[in-house]
Amino acid sequence: MSKPPTSSSAPQQNKPSSASSTRVFYFRTTFRNAIYEALKRRGWKETDGDNWDLHWTEREWMSEVFDSIHLSPTQRVNHFRNQRELCRKDLMVKNLKRHKRQLQKEQNAEADAYSFWPLTYVLPGDYALFVEEYKRYPTSFWIMKPVGRAQGKGIFLFKQLKEIAKWKSDSRYNAENKDAETYVVQRYISNPYLVAGRKFDIRLYALVTSYNPLTVWLHRSGFCRFSSTRYSNDAKTMQDTTMHLTNVAIQKKSETYDSETGGKWSLRDLKLYLMSRYGVAVTDRLFYDMEMTILRCLFSVQNIMMNDKHCFELYGFDLIFDDSFKVYVIEVNASPSMSANTKEDMDLKVGLLSNAFDIVDLEGKLQGNETRVGGFDLVHKGIPIKPNSTSQYTTNLGCDIPDDIVRSTEKSVGSTTNGGTPKADDEKGKRDRSGSKVGITGRPAFGAGGRSDSRSGRKTST
Repeated sequence: MSKPPTSSSAPQQNKPSSASSTRVFYFRTTFRNAIYEALKRRGWKETDGDNWDLHWTEREWMSEVFDSIHLSPTQRVNHFRNQRELCRKDLMVKNLKRHKRQLQKEQNAEADAYSFWPLTYVLPGDYALFVEEYKRYPTSFWIMKPVGRAQGKGIFLFKQLKEIAKWKSDSRYNAENKDAETYVVQRYISNPYLVAGRKFDIRLYALVTSYNPLTVWLHRSGFCRFSSTRYSNDAKTMQDTTMHLTNVAIQKKSETYDSETGGKWSLRDLKLYLMSRYGVAVTDRLFYDMEMTILRCLFSVQNIMMNDKHCFELYGFDLIFDDSFKVYVIEVNASPSMSANTKEDMDLKVGLLSNAFDIVDLEGKLQGNETRVGGFDLVHKGIPIKPNSTSQYTTNLGCDIPDDIVRSTEKSVGSTTNGGTPKADDEKGKRDRSGSKVGITGRPAFGAGGRSDSRSGRKTST
């Protein structure tokens, strides 16, 4: 197996061939959001026919059409055939558990790391097992999620079994009913880390261009989605979805929803916030755990995914961490929303899509030895790819996105994490590590009352 690239090199962008620089590229899509905007900005032309170079399609198209057509060697589509193995809630947990059992069978110490999802049962099939577990921990909170819906639809919380009596009495509860809607029930993470007393989750983006070898690009940016109501784990609040669910579709219904910020915070702002309170080492470990959680999810399905040279996948990973900084995966999206509710949101999504199209490289501009393209860092290609050797961090998540387009392995002199000089990087790192000069911009409008530090119990003024 050829040696994968390393990340110790300087920015470089290859000149396109004369053929690719004059050729017209065609795309096909039904989406009219950041996807359409990013494709149009490349100068590509839209088509309704079969003469497309890239088809950004719905997941249903893959199961209904993909296997019945012949694609040319250069055509690309944005899903793998069986993407639901990772992106359906019940199948994701099934594959994670299966992979953990395999590691345990091999006596691989890595098995101990596979504890980053809440205790989960699939209903109605596992209802009896769930009841046994419920009786062992009668004071726990639980959350029910339909496996085939999105945007928070059908999700509810409960503490007493009698609270799901209506759901249980419904015909969908009958496991022998072929039309029964499948749910997962999970022990609710009732001690989430809070900012300003609000719960939030984190959306991160990973681009997989191959499962053999597994090739993963992780985008440096992402965002936090905040609830619009201060958090409480009092049982009386269980029905308040604007407190417990961070989905934008849910939060928009709240009277306190901030349409200007969209209730979002950039990943970089979160990183600076945490570094100023807990230092670089603690924050870097947390962000490294996020990166490894994403990779371990992909490892769990690597051997069962139907790899195809025509396919790639841009995943949206939803993560959360608790007040002890333990990271959990909530779900993985094969069609993460590319609609934007703020200008900053649109800029982020158009930028990451443009970088993703650069990596897919229909124009033939790349050489194949790149370790960073725009905001995407190559983090795995058969084996893990470590960050630049001059970097003080173990992961580039939350770091600045350099102005240059590409870093490859051709040159290694003067390479930095932000496109500046190594010295400038080091000085910036010193400021970040001290916490004394770290500022936070674009913070959500949390209102009066200060920010609550959920690990120490302190309150600081806003």
